[in-house]
Amino acid sequence: MKSTQSRAVSISLGRRLTLLALACGASFAGMAQAQSIVMASTTSTEQSGLFPYLLPEFKKATGADVKVVAVGTGQAIDMGRRGDADVLFVHDQVAEEKVVAEGFAIKRFAVMYNDFVLIGPVADPAKLKGNTIAEALKKVAASNAGFISRGDKSGTHAAELRFWKALGEGASKGAGYKECGCGMGPALNMAASTGAYVLADRGTWLSFKNRADLAVLVEGDKALFNQYGVMVVNPAKHPHVKVAEAQKFVDWVISPAGQGVIASYKIDGQQLFFPNAGK
Repeated sequence: MKSTQSRAVSISLGRRLTLLALACGASFAGMAQAQSIVMASTTSTEQSGLFPYLLPEFKKATGADVKVVAVGTGQAIDMGRRGDADVLFVHDQVAEEKVVAEGFAIKRFAVMYNDFVLIGPVADPAKLKGNTIAEALKKVAASNAGFISRGDKSGTHAAELRFWKALGEGASKGAGYKECGCGMGPALNMAASTGAYVLADRGTWLSFKNRADLAVLVEGDKALFNQYGVMVVNPAKHPHVKVAEAQKFVDWVISPAGQGVIASYKIDGQQLFFPNAGK
């Protein structure tokens, strides 16, 4: 009888320990899940190689993982509006300020900048080299030169449209203008294969390997300044947003530690992004 009772007690204790282990496992799994956030960002930050360099350093500092969804800035901001991301890292300041004003993001922080550059064939048939971006686009239109537009509502596409608009309402883009509806890398590939011009962010250009006979033709114009911002999606609109973890990323990337990592990212000795949080 004692042996039977002892066996029953042992089985009961074993079950309790199993249940406790399962509960602890579930708790740890929940903690791990809470330490993972979704960031909607641009193809330029992904294809430039910045995130594979930056995010491991963030994980070292905080233990948190970041899953990046790299799309055009317009699509990234729409993800924030729908609550499909916890944090946004994008480059269209007008659209960023609008999404904050609408209440879909808490606060916008400047984080870094680089610039846009106009890329084209070394032979430069439209004679764009050395011009301002406005004069260069006028020459593209006048010569009907091939021009690849991303056409994807990205930050780069938004900038390109601003430059065309500055030429005057209804200004021609020329017969060679084509929208690809694609990311920065594919747009550069199309320009390389067809000998066309294309507006690119400098970061993706520096990391781009399939250059063929393409080169930077227009740069240095103040209008080509390219600012990036970061913001947490507002939990008042979407309660499931992991606001604490998302804010942890924002706080880190605008801190001296995060800004230092951004500044140290280089390709062939060239710095791709310049931190300017708080400026």
